[in-house]
Amino acid sequence: MRFTQLLVPTLKDDPADAEVVSHKLLVRAAMIRQVARGIYDYLPLGLRVLRNVEKIVRAELDAAGCQEILMPAVCPAELWQESGRWDRYGKELLRIKDRNERDFCFGPTHEEVVTDIVRKTVRSYRDLPKNLYQIQTKFRDEIRPRFGLMRGREFLMKDGYSFHADRADCEREYRHMYATYERIFERCGLRFRAVEADTGAIGGSMSHEFQVLAESGEDAIVACTACSYAANIEKAELGPIEASSNVPGEKLRSVATPAQRTIDEVSVFLGVPAERFIKTLVFVNDDGKALVALVRGDHQISEAKLKIALGAQWVALADADTVRRITGASVGFAGPVGLDASIVADHALHGIRGAVTGANKDDEHLVGVEHGRDFGTGTTFADLRQAVAGDPCPRCGKGVFEEHRGIEVGQVFYLGTKYSAPLGATFLDAGGQAHPIEMGTYGIGVSRTMAAAVEQNHDADGIIWPLALSPFPVEIVPTSVTDAPVREAAEKLYGDLRANGVEALVDDRDERPGVKFKDADLIGITLRVTVGQKGLAKGSVELRERREKVNHELAVGDAAAHITRLVREAGRGA
Repeated sequence: MRFTQLLVPTLKDDPADAEVVSHKLLVRAAMIRQVARGIYDYLPLGLRVLRNVEKIVRAELDAAGCQEILMPAVCPAELWQESGRWDRYGKELLRIKDRNERDFCFGPTHEEVVTDIVRKTVRSYRDLPKNLYQIQTKFRDEIRPRFGLMRGREFLMKDGYSFHADRADCEREYRHMYATYERIFERCGLRFRAVEADTGAIGGSMSHEFQVLAESGEDAIVACTACSYAANIEKAELGPIEASSNVPGEKLRSVATPAQRTIDEVSVFLGVPAERFIKTLVFVNDDGKALVALVRGDHQISEAKLKIALGAQWVALADADTVRRITGASVGFAGPVGLDASIVADHALHGIRGAVTGANKDDEHLVGVEHGRDFGTGTTFADLRQAVAGDPCPRCGKGVFEEHRGIEVGQVFYLGTKYSAPLGATFLDAGGQAHPIEMGTYGIGVSRTMAAAVEQNHDADGIIWPLALSPFPVEIVPTSVTDAPVREAAEKLYGDLRANGVEALVDDRDERPGVKFKDADLIGITLRVTVGQKGLAKGSVELRERREKVNHELAVGDAAAHITRLVREAGRGA
Protein backbone atom coordinates (compact mmCIF):
# COMPACT_ATOMS: atom_id res chain seq x y z
CA MET A 1 0.00 0.00 0.00
CA ARG A 2 1.20 3.50 -0.83
CA PHE A 3 0.82 6.28 1.71
CA THR A 4 -0.56 8.64 -0.93
CA GLN A 5 -3.43 6.18 -1.58
CA LEU A 6 -4.22 5.60 2.09
CA LEU A 7 -6.74 7.53 4.21
CA VAL A 8 -4.48 8.60 7.09
CA PRO A 9 -5.65 11.95 8.52
CA THR A 10 -3.22 12.05 11.46
CA LEU A 11 -3.57 14.78 14.08
CA LYS A 12 -0.94 16.78 15.97
CA ASP A 13 -3.04 17.32 19.11
CA ASP A 14 -4.96 15.01 21.42
CA PRO A 15 -8.76 15.04 21.06
CA ALA A 16 -10.35 17.17 23.77
CA ASP A 17 -12.59 14.39 25.10
CA ALA A 18 -9.88 11.72 25.36
CA GLU A 19 -8.85 10.63 28.87
CA VAL A 20 -6.67 7.56 28.28
CA VAL A 21 -3.65 6.94 26.08
CA SER A 22 -5.32 4.49 23.69
CA HIS A 23 -8.15 6.92 22.94
CA LYS A 24 -5.73 9.77 22.32
CA LEU A 25 -3.33 7.83 20.13
CA LEU A 26 -5.87 5.82 18.14
CA VAL A 27 -7.57 9.08 17.13
CA ARG A 28 -4.33 10.97 16.47
CA ALA A 29 -2.90 8.05 14.46
CA ALA A 30 -6.02 8.03 12.25
CA MET A 31 -7.19 4.62 13.41
CA ILE A 32 -10.65 5.62 14.69
CA ARG A 33 -13.05 8.56 14.65
CA GLN A 34 -16.05 9.12 16.92
CA VAL A 35 -19.51 9.13 15.32
CA ALA A 36 -21.52 9.43 18.55
CA ARG A 37 -20.75 8.91 22.24
CA GLY A 38 -19.19 5.47 22.54
CA ILE A 39 -19.59 4.70 18.81
CA TYR A 40 -16.64 4.83 16.40
CA ASP A 41 -15.67 4.54 12.75
CA TYR A 42 -12.63 2.37 12.04
CA LEU A 43 -10.41 3.99 9.41
CA PRO A 44 -8.17 1.81 7.19
CA LEU A 45 -5.24 1.47 9.59
CA GLY A 46 -7.49 0.77 12.57
CA LEU A 47 -9.51 -1.80 10.66
CA ARG A 48 -6.30 -3.59 9.68
CA VAL A 49 -5.36 -3.94 13.36
CA LEU A 50 -8.85 -5.17 14.19
CA ARG A 51 -8.64 -7.77 11.42
CA ASN A 52 -5.25 -8.92 12.70
CA VAL A 53 -6.75 -9.62 16.12
CA GLU A 54 -9.61 -11.48 14.43
CA LYS A 55 -7.17 -13.60 12.38
CA ILE A 56 -5.38 -14.78 15.51
CA VAL A 57 -8.66 -15.49 17.31
CA ARG A 58 -10.06 -17.46 14.35
CA ALA A 59 -6.88 -19.43 13.79
CA GLU A 60 -6.65 -20.58 17.41
CA LEU A 61 -10.37 -21.30 17.82
CA ASP A 62 -10.56 -23.27 14.57
CA ALA A 63 -7.49 -25.26 15.63
CA ALA A 64 -9.20 -25.93 18.96
CA GLY A 65 -12.19 -27.53 17.21
CA CYS A 66 -14.63 -24.61 17.42
CA GLN A 67 -17.04 -23.83 14.59
CA GLU A 68 -17.80 -20.30 13.43
CA ILE A 69 -21.40 -19.17 12.96
CA LEU A 70 -23.07 -15.78 12.60
CA MET A 71 -26.16 -14.86 14.59
CA PRO A 72 -28.43 -11.83 14.10
CA ALA A 73 -27.45 -8.60 15.83
CA VAL A 74 -31.12 -7.79 16.50
CA CYS A 75 -32.77 -10.41 18.73
CA PRO A 76 -36.48 -10.99 19.52
CA ALA A 77 -37.61 -10.19 23.04
CA GLU A 78 -39.29 -13.59 23.37
CA LEU A 79 -35.96 -15.40 23.75
CA TRP A 80 -34.77 -12.99 26.45
CA GLN A 81 -38.10 -13.29 28.22
CA GLU A 82 -37.73 -17.08 28.25
CA SER A 83 -34.36 -16.82 30.02
CA GLY A 84 -35.66 -14.11 32.37
CA ARG A 85 -33.03 -11.57 31.32
CA TRP A 86 -35.38 -9.19 29.49
CA ASP A 87 -36.34 -7.59 32.80
CA ARG A 88 -33.13 -8.30 34.73
CA TYR A 89 -30.49 -7.04 32.33
CA GLY A 90 -31.15 -3.34 32.95
CA LYS A 91 -30.87 -0.21 30.87
CA GLU A 92 -27.66 -1.38 29.18
CA LEU A 93 -29.91 -3.53 26.97
CA LEU A 94 -30.88 -1.46 23.93
CA ARG A 95 -34.55 -2.27 23.45
CA ILE A 96 -36.15 -1.44 20.10
CA LYS A 97 -39.48 -2.01 18.35
CA ASP A 98 -40.15 -2.91 14.75
CA ARG A 99 -42.90 -1.37 12.62
CA ASN A 100 -45.41 -3.80 14.13
CA GLU A 101 -44.54 -2.68 17.67
CA ARG A 102 -42.88 -6.02 18.46
CA ASP A 103 -40.04 -5.88 20.99
CA PHE A 104 -36.44 -6.62 20.00
CA CYS A 105 -33.02 -5.84 21.41
CA PHE A 106 -29.63 -5.17 19.90
CA GLY A 107 -27.69 -8.13 21.27
CA PRO A 108 -25.07 -7.35 23.93
CA THR A 109 -24.38 -11.09 24.09
CA HIS A 110 -26.02 -14.14 22.50
CA GLU A 111 -26.61 -16.90 25.07
CA GLU A 112 -30.34 -17.02 24.32
CA VAL A 113 -29.99 -17.06 20.54
CA VAL A 114 -27.31 -19.75 20.43
CA THR A 115 -29.25 -21.90 22.91
CA ASP A 116 -32.25 -21.59 20.62
CA ILE A 117 -30.14 -22.90 17.73
CA VAL A 118 -28.99 -25.90 19.74
CA ARG A 119 -32.38 -26.78 21.21
CA LYS A 120 -33.75 -26.99 17.66
CA THR A 121 -30.92 -29.17 16.34
CA VAL A 122 -29.47 -31.31 19.15
CA ARG A 123 -31.48 -34.38 20.13
CA SER A 124 -29.10 -37.02 21.46
CA TYR A 125 -25.95 -37.29 23.55
CA ARG A 126 -24.37 -38.44 20.28
CA ASP A 127 -24.75 -34.87 18.99
CA LEU A 128 -22.61 -33.50 21.81
CA PRO A 129 -20.26 -31.80 22.51
CA LYS A 130 -20.37 -28.74 20.24
CA ASN A 131 -18.46 -25.45 20.46
CA LEU A 132 -19.83 -22.55 18.38
CA TYR A 133 -18.52 -19.00 18.11
CA GLN A 134 -19.04 -15.78 16.22
CA ILE A 135 -17.22 -12.45 15.78
CA GLN A 136 -19.82 -9.74 15.64
CA THR A 137 -20.75 -6.18 16.58
CA LYS A 138 -22.40 -5.87 19.98
CA PHE A 139 -24.12 -2.96 21.71
CA ARG A 140 -24.41 -2.17 25.41
CA ASP A 141 -25.93 1.17 26.31
CA GLU A 142 -23.34 2.18 28.88
CA ILE A 143 -24.53 4.93 31.20
CA ARG A 144 -21.19 6.69 30.82
CA PRO A 145 -19.25 5.57 27.74
CA ARG A 146 -15.64 6.68 28.06
CA PHE A 147 -12.02 5.82 27.32
CA GLY A 148 -12.57 5.36 23.59
CA LEU A 149 -12.68 1.68 22.62
CA MET A 150 -12.06 0.63 26.23
CA ARG A 151 -15.65 1.30 27.28
CA GLY A 152 -17.68 2.11 24.21
CA ARG A 153 -21.30 1.33 23.55
CA GLU A 154 -20.76 -0.44 20.23
CA PHE A 155 -17.87 -2.90 20.05
CA LEU A 156 -16.60 -5.94 18.21
CA MET A 157 -16.65 -9.14 20.24
CA LYS A 158 -15.93 -12.79 19.81
CA ASP A 159 -18.50 -14.76 21.77
CA GLY A 160 -18.37 -18.55 21.95
CA TYR A 161 -20.60 -21.19 23.52
CA SER A 162 -20.06 -24.87 24.22
CA PHE A 163 -22.67 -27.58 24.84
CA HIS A 164 -22.12 -30.83 26.74
CA ALA A 165 -23.83 -33.92 28.10
CA ASP A 166 -22.38 -33.56 31.60
CA ARG A 167 -20.50 -31.19 33.86
CA ALA A 168 -17.23 -33.09 33.64
CA ASP A 169 -17.07 -32.65 29.87
CA CYS A 170 -18.07 -28.99 30.16
CA GLU A 171 -15.28 -28.39 32.66
CA ARG A 172 -12.84 -30.16 30.31
CA GLU A 173 -13.81 -27.74 27.53
CA TYR A 174 -13.55 -24.81 29.97
CA ARG A 175 -9.92 -25.76 30.60
CA HIS A 176 -9.40 -26.25 26.87
CA MET A 177 -10.72 -22.76 26.12
CA TYR A 178 -8.65 -21.31 28.97
CA ALA A 179 -5.51 -22.71 27.33
CA THR A 180 -6.68 -21.52 23.90
CA TYR A 181 -7.15 -17.99 25.24
CA GLU A 182 -3.66 -18.04 26.68
CA ARG A 183 -2.29 -18.85 23.21
CA ILE A 184 -4.41 -16.11 21.61
CA PHE A 185 -3.12 -13.35 23.88
CA GLU A 186 0.45 -14.66 23.71
CA ARG A 187 0.25 -14.50 19.90
CA CYS A 188 -1.09 -10.96 20.18
CA GLY A 189 2.17 -10.05 21.93
CA LEU A 190 0.48 -8.92 25.16
CA ARG A 191 1.52 -9.25 28.80
CA PHE A 192 -1.50 -10.61 30.66
CA ARG A 193 -2.70 -12.60 33.64
CA ALA A 194 -5.66 -14.98 33.88
CA VAL A 195 -7.49 -14.22 37.12
CA GLU A 196 -10.46 -15.69 38.96
CA ALA A 197 -13.46 -13.42 38.52
CA ASP A 198 -17.08 -12.75 39.34
CA THR A 199 -19.59 -14.06 36.78
CA GLY A 200 -21.53 -10.77 36.64
CA ALA A 201 -24.61 -10.40 34.41
CA ILE A 202 -23.69 -13.50 32.35
CA GLY A 203 -24.16 -15.80 35.34
CA GLY A 204 -22.72 -19.23 36.02
CA SER A 205 -20.62 -20.59 38.83
CA MET A 206 -16.99 -20.37 37.63
CA SER A 207 -15.16 -17.71 35.65
CA HIS A 208 -11.70 -16.41 34.75
CA GLU A 209 -10.85 -13.02 33.27
CA PHE A 210 -7.87 -12.44 31.01
CA GLN A 211 -6.37 -9.12 32.03
CA VAL A 212 -3.83 -7.19 29.99
CA LEU A 213 -1.51 -5.56 32.51
CA ALA A 214 -1.44 -1.77 32.19
CA GLU A 215 -1.30 1.11 34.66
CA SER A 216 -4.36 2.65 33.04
CA GLY A 217 -6.46 -0.49 33.57
CA GLU A 218 -9.91 -0.09 35.13
CA ASP A 219 -9.68 -3.37 37.03
CA ALA A 220 -7.63 -4.00 40.16
CA ILE A 221 -6.20 -7.51 40.41
CA VAL A 222 -3.92 -9.26 42.86
CA ALA A 223 -1.38 -11.96 42.14
CA CYS A 224 0.63 -14.11 44.54
CA THR A 225 4.39 -13.59 44.68
CA ALA A 226 5.04 -17.31 45.23
CA CYS A 227 2.43 -19.21 43.17
CA SER A 228 0.25 -18.77 40.09
CA TYR A 229 -2.90 -17.68 41.95
CA ALA A 230 -4.36 -14.40 40.71
CA ALA A 231 -7.82 -12.90 41.01
CA ASN A 232 -9.84 -9.75 40.70
CA ILE A 233 -9.76 -7.94 44.07
CA GLU A 234 -13.54 -8.46 44.30
CA LYS A 235 -13.11 -12.23 43.95
CA ALA A 236 -9.73 -13.00 45.56
CA GLU A 237 -9.96 -15.48 48.41
CA LEU A 238 -8.70 -14.31 51.80
CA GLY A 239 -7.98 -16.18 54.98
CA PRO A 240 -9.57 -15.01 58.26
CA ILE A 241 -7.93 -12.13 60.12
CA GLU A 242 -8.09 -12.42 63.88
CA ALA A 243 -9.18 -9.34 65.79
CA SER A 244 -6.40 -7.82 67.86
CA SER A 245 -6.25 -9.17 71.42
CA ASN A 246 -4.31 -6.09 72.58
CA VAL A 247 -7.36 -3.84 72.54
CA PRO A 248 -8.83 -3.61 76.08
CA GLY A 249 -12.53 -4.12 76.61
CA GLU A 250 -14.59 -1.16 77.74
CA LYS A 251 -18.17 -0.21 78.49
CA LEU A 252 -20.50 0.47 75.61
CA ARG A 253 -21.31 4.16 75.46
CA SER A 254 -22.80 6.64 73.03
CA VAL A 255 -20.94 9.78 71.91
CA ALA A 256 -22.17 12.76 69.93
CA THR A 257 -20.64 13.04 66.47
CA PRO A 258 -22.48 15.97 64.88
CA ALA A 259 -22.25 15.95 61.05
CA GLN A 260 -19.44 13.34 61.19
CA ARG A 261 -20.65 10.67 58.76
CA THR A 262 -17.66 8.98 57.13
CA ILE A 263 -15.20 6.72 58.89
CA ASP A 264 -12.38 9.14 58.05
CA GLU A 265 -14.31 12.02 59.63
CA VAL A 266 -15.27 10.12 62.78
CA SER A 267 -11.78 8.60 63.06
CA VAL A 268 -10.24 12.09 63.23
CA PHE A 269 -13.04 13.40 65.47
CA LEU A 270 -12.62 10.60 68.06
CA GLY A 271 -8.91 9.92 67.57
CA VAL A 272 -9.56 6.22 66.89
CA PRO A 273 -7.87 4.42 63.94
CA ALA A 274 -10.07 3.16 61.09
CA GLU A 275 -9.27 -0.52 61.80
CA ARG A 276 -11.20 -0.17 65.10
CA PHE A 277 -14.41 0.76 63.25
CA ILE A 278 -17.26 -1.48 62.13
CA LYS A 279 -18.52 -0.30 58.75
CA THR A 280 -22.25 -1.05 58.48
CA LEU A 281 -23.79 -1.12 55.01
CA VAL A 282 -27.40 -1.75 54.01
CA PHE A 283 -28.01 -3.67 50.77
CA VAL A 284 -30.97 -4.97 48.82
CA ASN A 285 -30.85 -8.20 46.82
CA ASP A 286 -32.68 -9.59 43.80
CA ASP A 287 -35.58 -10.71 46.01
CA GLY A 288 -36.10 -7.12 47.10
CA LYS A 289 -35.03 -7.91 50.65
CA ALA A 290 -32.90 -5.54 52.70
CA LEU A 291 -29.92 -6.88 54.65
CA VAL A 292 -26.93 -5.55 56.52
CA ALA A 293 -23.26 -6.29 55.78
CA LEU A 294 -20.36 -5.49 58.11
CA VAL A 295 -16.67 -5.02 57.35
CA ARG A 296 -13.82 -3.49 59.27
CA GLY A 297 -13.49 0.27 58.88
CA ASP A 298 -10.25 0.15 56.89
CA HIS A 299 -11.55 -2.57 54.54
CA GLN A 300 -13.70 -2.35 51.42
CA ILE A 301 -16.63 -4.70 50.92
CA SER A 302 -16.73 -6.98 47.89
CA GLU A 303 -20.22 -7.03 46.46
CA ALA A 304 -19.26 -10.14 44.48
CA LYS A 305 -18.41 -12.01 47.68
CA LEU A 306 -21.51 -10.70 49.44
CA LYS A 307 -23.63 -11.98 46.56
CA ILE A 308 -22.05 -15.43 46.89
CA ALA A 309 -22.46 -15.46 50.67
CA LEU A 310 -26.16 -14.69 50.29
CA GLY A 311 -26.75 -16.97 47.30
CA ALA A 312 -28.16 -13.93 45.48
CA GLN A 313 -28.22 -13.09 41.78
CA TRP A 314 -27.23 -9.50 42.56
CA VAL A 315 -26.90 -7.04 45.42
CA ALA A 316 -26.93 -3.24 45.46
CA LEU A 317 -26.49 -0.57 48.11
CA ALA A 318 -29.85 0.54 49.48
CA ASP A 319 -31.14 4.06 48.98
CA ALA A 320 -31.39 6.57 51.84
CA ASP A 321 -35.06 5.83 52.53
CA THR A 322 -34.37 2.10 52.91
CA VAL A 323 -31.41 2.81 55.18
CA ARG A 324 -33.59 4.93 57.46
CA ARG A 325 -36.35 2.28 57.48
CA ILE A 326 -33.90 -0.45 58.51
CA THR A 327 -31.69 1.50 60.93
CA GLY A 328 -33.79 4.47 61.99
CA ALA A 329 -31.00 6.84 61.02
CA SER A 330 -29.49 8.66 58.05
CA VAL A 331 -26.74 7.16 55.93
CA GLY A 332 -23.47 7.27 57.89
CA PHE A 333 -24.87 6.45 61.33
CA ALA A 334 -25.78 2.75 60.97
CA GLY A 335 -24.43 0.09 63.33
CA PRO A 336 -25.12 -3.56 64.22
CA VAL A 337 -26.00 -3.04 67.89
CA GLY A 338 -29.70 -3.62 68.51
CA LEU A 339 -30.43 -3.86 64.81
CA ASP A 340 -33.39 -6.04 63.85
CA ALA A 341 -32.16 -7.24 60.45
CA SER A 342 -30.31 -10.10 58.78
CA ILE A 343 -26.59 -9.45 59.26
CA VAL A 344 -23.58 -10.96 57.50
CA ALA A 345 -20.13 -9.90 58.70
CA ASP A 346 -16.58 -10.29 57.49
CA HIS A 347 -14.32 -12.70 59.36
CA ALA A 348 -12.07 -9.82 60.49
CA LEU A 349 -14.82 -8.65 62.87
CA HIS A 350 -15.04 -11.96 64.72
CA GLY A 351 -13.91 -11.26 68.29
CA ILE A 352 -13.48 -7.50 67.81
CA ARG A 353 -13.73 -5.33 70.92
CA GLY A 354 -13.28 -1.68 71.74
CA ALA A 355 -14.81 -0.89 68.37
CA VAL A 356 -16.65 2.18 67.06
CA THR A 357 -19.81 2.05 64.98
CA GLY A 358 -22.91 4.06 64.19
CA ALA A 359 -25.56 4.26 66.93
CA ASN A 360 -28.54 4.05 64.55
CA LYS A 361 -29.29 7.63 65.57
CA ASP A 362 -28.36 10.72 63.64
CA ASP A 363 -25.17 12.44 64.84
CA GLU A 364 -24.29 9.64 67.29
CA HIS A 365 -21.79 6.77 67.36
CA LEU A 366 -21.17 3.94 69.82
CA VAL A 367 -17.76 3.42 71.39
CA GLY A 368 -16.55 0.22 73.11
CA VAL A 369 -18.53 -2.15 70.87
CA GLU A 370 -17.65 -5.80 71.45
CA HIS A 371 -18.54 -8.84 69.38
CA GLY A 372 -20.44 -11.44 71.34
CA ARG A 373 -21.54 -8.97 73.98
CA ASP A 374 -23.13 -6.20 71.91
CA PHE A 375 -23.76 -7.87 68.59
CA GLY A 376 -23.20 -11.23 66.94
CA THR A 377 -26.24 -13.31 67.87
CA GLY A 378 -27.59 -14.63 64.59
CA THR A 379 -24.79 -12.95 62.60
CA THR A 380 -23.33 -14.99 59.73
CA PHE A 381 -19.58 -14.65 59.14
CA ALA A 382 -18.02 -14.94 55.69
CA ASP A 383 -15.14 -13.67 53.56
CA LEU A 384 -16.56 -10.30 52.43
CA ARG A 385 -13.66 -7.95 51.93
CA GLN A 386 -11.70 -6.90 48.88
CA ALA A 387 -8.11 -8.07 48.72
CA VAL A 388 -5.24 -5.59 48.92
CA ALA A 389 -1.49 -5.74 48.35
CA GLY A 390 0.28 -7.50 51.23
CA ASP A 391 -2.55 -9.90 52.07
CA PRO A 392 -1.21 -13.46 52.53
CA CYS A 393 -2.06 -15.87 49.73
CA PRO A 394 -4.59 -18.45 50.96
CA ARG A 395 -3.65 -20.97 48.26
CA CYS A 396 0.05 -21.57 48.86
CA GLY A 397 0.48 -19.94 52.28
CA LYS A 398 3.93 -18.74 51.23
CA GLY A 399 3.51 -15.61 49.17
CA VAL A 400 1.65 -12.34 49.54
CA PHE A 401 -0.49 -10.47 47.07
CA GLU A 402 0.91 -7.84 44.74
CA GLU A 403 -1.62 -5.47 43.20
CA HIS A 404 -1.75 -4.72 39.48
CA ARG A 405 -4.01 -2.76 37.18
CA GLY A 406 -5.55 -4.68 34.33
CA ILE A 407 -7.75 -4.32 31.26
CA GLU A 408 -10.19 -7.18 30.82
CA VAL A 409 -9.95 -8.45 27.25
CA GLY A 410 -11.46 -11.92 27.63
CA GLN A 411 -13.49 -14.04 30.02
CA VAL A 412 -14.51 -17.68 30.23
CA PHE A 413 -17.57 -18.90 32.17
CA TYR A 414 -18.94 -22.23 33.27
CA LEU A 415 -22.69 -21.72 32.91
CA GLY A 416 -24.09 -25.15 33.74
CA THR A 417 -27.80 -25.19 32.88
CA LYS A 418 -28.49 -21.49 33.57
CA TYR A 419 -29.78 -20.97 30.02
CA SER A 420 -30.49 -24.48 28.76
CA ALA A 421 -32.98 -25.28 31.54
CA PRO A 422 -35.32 -22.27 31.12
CA LEU A 423 -35.07 -22.42 27.33
CA GLY A 424 -35.71 -26.17 27.22
CA ALA A 425 -32.45 -27.15 25.51
CA THR A 426 -32.28 -30.87 26.36
CA PHE A 427 -30.77 -34.08 25.02
CA LEU A 428 -31.62 -37.75 25.40
CA ASP A 429 -29.08 -39.96 27.14
CA ALA A 430 -28.33 -43.58 26.19
CA GLY A 431 -31.34 -44.71 28.18
CA GLY A 432 -33.70 -42.26 26.49
CA GLN A 433 -33.95 -39.90 29.48
CA ALA A 434 -34.02 -36.14 28.81
CA HIS A 435 -31.48 -33.84 30.53
CA PRO A 436 -30.71 -30.12 30.19
CA ILE A 437 -27.50 -29.45 28.27
CA GLU A 438 -24.47 -28.23 30.21
CA MET A 439 -23.03 -24.99 28.81
CA GLY A 440 -19.91 -22.86 28.86
CA THR A 441 -19.44 -19.42 27.33
CA TYR A 442 -16.25 -17.69 26.23
CA GLY A 443 -15.81 -14.03 25.19
CA ILE A 444 -13.02 -11.88 23.78
CA GLY A 445 -13.34 -8.15 23.28
CA VAL A 446 -11.69 -7.82 19.86
CA SER A 447 -11.85 -4.02 19.71
CA ARG A 448 -10.92 -3.73 23.39
CA THR A 449 -7.88 -5.96 22.76
CA MET A 450 -6.78 -3.42 20.15
CA ALA A 451 -7.09 -0.58 22.68
CA ALA A 452 -5.42 -2.61 25.43
CA ALA A 453 -2.44 -3.27 23.16
CA VAL A 454 -1.96 0.50 22.84
CA GLU A 455 -2.33 1.07 26.59
CA GLN A 456 0.45 -1.45 27.14
CA ASN A 457 2.63 -0.49 24.17
CA HIS A 458 3.29 3.21 23.60
CA ASP A 459 5.76 5.97 24.30
CA ALA A 460 5.83 9.76 24.06
CA ASP A 461 5.97 9.59 20.26
CA GLY A 462 3.03 7.27 19.65
CA ILE A 463 1.91 3.66 19.40
CA ILE A 464 4.28 0.67 19.47
CA TRP A 465 2.36 -2.20 17.86
CA PRO A 466 3.36 -5.80 18.59
CA LEU A 467 4.37 -7.25 15.22
CA ALA A 468 1.39 -9.62 15.16
CA LEU A 469 -1.07 -6.70 15.39
CA SER A 470 0.70 -3.95 13.44
CA PRO A 471 -1.49 -2.57 10.60
CA PHE A 472 1.42 -3.28 8.27
CA PRO A 473 4.39 -5.27 9.56
CA VAL A 474 6.85 -2.95 7.81
CA GLU A 475 6.94 0.62 6.58
CA ILE A 476 9.42 1.75 3.94
CA VAL A 477 10.46 5.40 4.20
CA PRO A 478 12.42 6.83 1.28
CA THR A 479 14.04 10.09 2.43
CA SER A 480 13.32 11.65 -0.97
CA VAL A 481 10.90 10.62 -3.71
CA THR A 482 12.48 13.08 -6.16
CA ASP A 483 15.89 11.38 -5.93
CA ALA A 484 15.72 8.60 -8.56
CA PRO A 485 18.15 6.09 -6.94
CA VAL A 486 16.41 6.44 -3.54
CA ARG A 487 12.93 6.11 -5.06
CA GLU A 488 13.93 3.11 -7.18
CA ALA A 489 15.62 1.31 -4.25
CA ALA A 490 12.51 1.83 -2.11
CA GLU A 491 10.25 0.56 -4.89
CA LYS A 492 12.50 -2.48 -5.42
CA LEU A 493 12.35 -3.39 -1.72
CA TYR A 494 8.58 -2.83 -1.71
CA GLY A 495 8.17 -5.16 -4.68
CA ASP A 496 10.44 -7.85 -3.21
CA LEU A 497 8.53 -7.86 0.08
CA ARG A 498 5.19 -8.13 -1.70
CA ALA A 499 6.57 -11.00 -3.78
CA ASN A 500 7.48 -12.72 -0.50
CA GLY A 501 3.92 -12.28 0.78
CA VAL A 502 4.79 -9.47 3.20
CA GLU A 503 2.43 -6.50 3.29
CA ALA A 504 4.28 -3.20 3.41
CA LEU A 505 3.43 0.47 3.50
CA VAL A 506 5.70 2.74 1.47
CA ASP A 507 5.64 6.43 2.35
CA ASP A 508 5.72 7.87 -1.17
CA ARG A 509 4.78 11.39 -0.08
CA ASP A 510 6.90 14.31 -1.21
CA GLU A 511 7.56 15.36 2.39
CA ARG A 512 10.62 16.08 4.51
CA PRO A 513 12.08 12.97 6.24
CA GLY A 514 11.25 14.43 9.67
CA VAL A 515 7.55 14.62 8.83
CA LYS A 516 7.56 11.01 7.63
CA PHE A 517 9.44 9.76 10.69
CA LYS A 518 7.08 11.59 13.04
CA ASP A 519 4.03 9.99 11.39
CA ALA A 520 5.74 6.60 11.39
CA ASP A 521 6.35 6.81 15.15
CA LEU A 522 2.78 7.97 15.79
CA ILE A 523 1.21 5.17 13.74
CA GLY A 524 3.55 2.68 15.37
CA ILE A 525 4.24 0.18 12.56
CA THR A 526 6.65 -2.32 14.07
CA LEU A 527 9.46 -2.31 11.50
CA ARG A 528 10.66 0.78 9.64
CA VAL A 529 13.14 0.69 6.77
CA THR A 530 14.77 4.00 5.83
CA VAL A 531 16.13 4.26 2.31
CA GLY A 532 18.46 7.26 1.91
CA GLN A 533 21.29 8.59 -0.18
CA LYS A 534 23.98 8.06 2.48
CA GLY A 535 23.02 4.47 3.12
CA LEU A 536 22.75 3.59 -0.56
CA ALA A 537 26.22 5.01 -1.09
CA LYS A 538 27.41 2.26 1.29
CA GLY A 539 25.07 -0.33 -0.26
CA SER A 540 22.74 -0.46 2.77
CA VAL A 541 19.38 0.55 4.19
CA GLU A 542 18.49 1.16 7.84
CA LEU A 543 16.10 -1.10 9.77
CA ARG A 544 14.61 0.16 13.02
CA GLU A 545 12.26 -1.70 15.34
CA ARG A 546 9.76 0.77 16.73
CA ARG A 547 10.31 -0.25 20.35
CA GLU A 548 14.11 -0.21 20.23
CA LYS A 549 14.69 3.05 18.35
CA VAL A 550 18.08 1.72 17.24
CA ASN A 551 19.05 1.64 13.55
CA HIS A 552 20.58 -1.53 12.09
CA GLU A 553 22.27 -1.47 8.72
CA LEU A 554 21.19 -4.13 6.22
CA ALA A 555 22.81 -4.80 2.89
CA VAL A 556 20.42 -3.76 0.15
CA GLY A 557 20.50 -7.24 -1.36
CA ASP A 558 19.72 -8.95 1.98
CA ALA A 559 17.06 -6.58 3.31
CA ALA A 560 13.97 -8.24 1.85
CA ALA A 561 14.97 -11.74 3.04
CA HIS A 562 15.87 -10.50 6.54
CA ILE A 563 12.63 -8.58 6.99
CA THR A 564 10.57 -11.46 5.59
CA ARG A 565 12.11 -13.80 8.16
CA LEU A 566 11.26 -11.45 11.04
CA VAL A 567 7.68 -11.06 9.85
CA ARG A 568 7.12 -14.79 9.35
CA GLU A 569 8.53 -15.59 12.79
CA ALA A 570 5.77 -13.38 14.20
CA GLY A 571 3.13 -15.30 12.24
CA ARG A 572 2.66 -12.59 9.61
CA GLY A 573 3.07 -12.87 5.86
CA ALA A 574 2.73 -15.81 3.49
